[in-house]
Amino acid sequence: MSQLIGKIALVTGGNKGIGKGIVMGLASEGASVVIVGRDAAALEKTRAECAARCFNVLALTADVTDAAQVAAIFAKTLDKFGRLDILVNNAGAFDGGPLDEITIDAWDKVLAVNLRGPFLCTREAFRIMKKQGGGRIINIGSISAQRVRPGSAPYSASKHGLWGLTQVTALEGREFGISCGCLHPGNVAVERRQESDKIEDQEPMMTVEELARSAVLMATLPAHVNMLEAIVLPVGQLYVGRG
Repeated sequence: MSQLIGKIALVTGGNKGIGKGIVMGLASEGASVVIVGRDAAALEKTRAECAARCFNVLALTADVTDAAQVAAIFAKTLDKFGRLDILVNNAGAFDGGPLDEITIDAWDKVLAVNLRGPFLCTREAFRIMKKQGGGRIINIGSISAQRVRPGSAPYSASKHGLWGLTQVTALEGREFGISCGCLHPGNVAVERRQESDKIEDQEPMMTVEELARSAVLMATLPAHVNMLEAIVLPVGQLYVGRG
């Protein structure tokens, strides 16, 4: 497959889990991919796997909640490739508990990674894409942006906020040829869930690769077409009627 040959993509949190699956999917379609993550060891492992498959990747260590570090990774992307066609805001964090017991630190951490990070990355990408005449931004949300669970206040609030950011980005980007969509995954069998014995991690799951196919579909749509929102989940997972 070669639907993204010549395209440059940047994926945050691309060193493992959903992000890694999306990196592999985009690269398989011919895109050159910038992989961003905080875990240097996991980042190098993913870079090596991509290199073994002859994928063209650039691995950059950064904290997406830090404005200076975010600006630096986009500058390095331009230095290396000269443009940016696709941004995938995937980096995420989860914390929670009973509403009256959540600490300020837990709240701030989740909101910083899940909302501040996408804002900072979107702002940098928007500046680049406006100048070059277009681009596509894909935000990885969650079904928690639509149906919440108890004990998930920081996470659910951040994903609701990300859906709002998606809509504003799509609206403001329209006249510049910049599209923005939000992919809301249900249960995905990422590494931490495969090793967990929590009840919620025993629910029906889809693989990282299955979910990544949806992100790749969004990325390969014609430039004048946008998938504004998509909900993808295992058939057996409770969603409609959950709460």
